[in-house]
Amino acid sequence: MTAVRVVVVGGGIAGLAAAWEATRRGADVVVLDAGRPGGKLQTTPFAGVALDEAADAFLARVPGAVELCRELGLEDELTSPAIGSALVWHDGVARRLPEGLVLGVPTDLDALAHSGLLSADGLRAVAADLDRAPDDPERDHTDDESVGALVRRRVGDEVFERLVDPLLSGVNAGDADELSLQCGAAQLAAAARTDASLVRALRTTLRAATASATPVFLTPLTGTGRLVERLVESIGADRVHGSTPATALRRAGTGYEVDTPKGPQRADRVVLAAPAAVGAGLLAAEAPATAAVLADLRYASVAIAALAYRVADVAVPLDASGLLVPRSAGLLVTACSFASSKWAHQGGDGVVRLRVSVGRSDDTRCTRLTDDELLDAVRADLVTLLGITARPTDARVHRWDASLPQYRPGHLARVESAEAALAAALPGVALAGAALRGLGIPACIVSGRTAAGRLLDGGDRTA
Repeated sequence: MTAVRVVVVGGGIAGLAAAWEATRRGADVVVLDAGRPGGKLQTTPFAGVALDEAADAFLARVPGAVELCRELGLEDELTSPAIGSALVWHDGVARRLPEGLVLGVPTDLDALAHSGLLSADGLRAVAADLDRAPDDPERDHTDDESVGALVRRRVGDEVFERLVDPLLSGVNAGDADELSLQCGAAQLAAAARTDASLVRALRTTLRAATASATPVFLTPLTGTGRLVERLVESIGADRVHGSTPATALRRAGTGYEVDTPKGPQRADRVVLAAPAAVGAGLLAAEAPATAAVLADLRYASVAIAALAYRVADVAVPLDASGLLVPRSAGLLVTACSFASSKWAHQGGDGVVRLRVSVGRSDDTRCTRLTDDELLDAVRADLVTLLGITARPTDARVHRWDASLPQYRPGHLARVESAEAALAAALPGVALAGAALRGLGIPACIVSGRTAAGRLLDGGDRTA
């Protein structure tokens, strides 16, 4: 019996996870990627250390990444942040985020009051949420809505604008007033269904999380690129083809063919783990309903500037993991990660290393600036935010154009309809990746492995 041949289109973490799952199940696997294997998970040398070009960690308390690291023999290489607290820019000052936040929603009202982030009216709005009875009609059993709609209604505009939106925008570079609650903040959606008081429900969530000894975040000591490196080794480097875009997908007998500039690839099963626009193009002819859903998904473009300074040139103490910058500040910078403080292995050598994020779905200035212009704009913002006036000793820019999907309310229902239409039109073809059910390394890993498992569990085809 010939092994089932699985072609994975897209070599980001979702595609590599799909390929790993298929490999484990005995399939004959080929991965095609238009760029570099790993997608946005890239780690390269910078100012004497290995620094991530995009995501620098993954959530450890959700399924996916930790399990995969364990399977790949990477568990002993994982480390957690050296510092957990973060700052947010408010009224011209970097203030420490209060303890007890869950996706920016406060659960400790005393800590919130001491933070100085909310006015008296804002504090009263949060306190009023606790007065709702568990069976209050405000308890939600509704269809998907935006994060902003829920948070503003339950705990007030100030919590949303000064805490929730800066945090979530730092993750997906979007506007949480337009972000699907179910897809972009599932914890809040679950809490809203549990109790009319969002604060009360999230206190229970937080108690359960803090009872665990597992860190919130983990990363390989040599960067997230280590996960990509190990996956490619485990799948087989000869099976992972970079600079090899898929240009067409068509039926071929009982299976499929995927065209590439280097020739066609025969497949019994196909996992489409590429960005939504690529999937839409490949599916337009034979699965138009699915293609339409993918084509309708909007993406935000972002860039990450890495800057290195001498310790003596940074007067402000960087005793936090980073700084969030709300859209109300009007700055180009959306967040700044203090890499040399956040990670013990990236500091302690007399160098301050910063990773500065720019770009939002509604702020495309970074796409119109050259690298030098972008670095100048970032440095100007760092004067405002951190008082750093010195020139960096090293700097670089990595651009991630159309890289972060924007989940509008109703996103999950649209994805489910797209998947059902695809299964009917092209059995043996499945979707995976960040376009479907959430950003983040664990979500993408689960997406890829689930897609491969579903295809192979449907009954092996023989060539």
